[in-house]
Amino acid sequence: MTFKYLLAGVRISCGLITAICLNSALAAQATEVLWLGQSAFRITSPEGKVILVDPWLTQNPTTPAKWKNLDELGKVDVILVTHAHGDHLGDGPTLAKKQNVPLYGPAGLNQSLATLGVLPVALAPRMNKSGTIKPVGDKIKITMVRAEHSSELVWKNPETGKDETHVGGEPVGFIIQLENGFTIYHMGDTGLFSDMKLIADLYQPDLILAPIGGHYVMDPKQAAYATNNWLKPKFAIPMHYASNPFLVGTPAQYIEALGNTGTKVLPLKQGEAASFY
Repeated sequence: MTFKYLLAGVRISCGLITAICLNSALAAQATEVLWLGQSAFRITSPEGKVILVDPWLTQNPTTPAKWKNLDELGKVDVILVTHAHGDHLGDGPTLAKKQNVPLYGPAGLNQSLATLGVLPVALAPRMNKSGTIKPVGDKIKITMVRAEHSSELVWKNPETGKDETHVGGEPVGFIIQLENGFTIYHMGDTGLFSDMKLIADLYQPDLILAPIGGHYVMDPKQAAYATNNWLKPKFAIPMHYASNPFLVGTPAQYIEALGNTGTKVLPLKQGEAASFY
């Protein structure tokens, strides 16, 4: 099913950025995308399903104080983790057990979480790239796709008190297709790779959540190249910057590098949300 989106405007008020779009009458309610810092997002679908991605919150220096209280997240239906690094796995296991919901990550990561006793097997289901799941009903599809990064799991052994490095699987991104067809591509931590064009051709994302900080991920110019030449989404929210001294890329640099583009960039602040109608 094809939807046409007409951007009517973007307004900022009370810490909320709202992208107002007109589409099919099927999209009677908004999709809300709340940025919680780094790569952490709470996505609320048009029918109220809540998808949490890369929930590094309590130890994240850029997450607003309110959201360090995990109870403020409210009900969560499913958790997605793009790779094993602590600034992405973060509070995922704690939240999975607290809310009794599955945490989906790379197969190798979830195997380690189960083997080490971090999560029970039922809350650490395995999947891998190209796999598609429907964890919150038949109307939402989530597909795991490639990312270009690394994914070692550092785990503190409770018996020795020492850090150990374990298998973390391969890093991934997620394609999230919601009830009304609105499609989000959370790119995870990634460098450039030309198969981004294949991902765009297959899934045609309306919104990308794009890392721009550099050093560990794409810098603004690289992210702009991928956006303009391969992905060509209607909207982009920059992420994964300003949380440590190495991540120096900025939304302003990303916007400048994009130049004359068909993509509307929504430079959220941590704790702000964009709503798509």
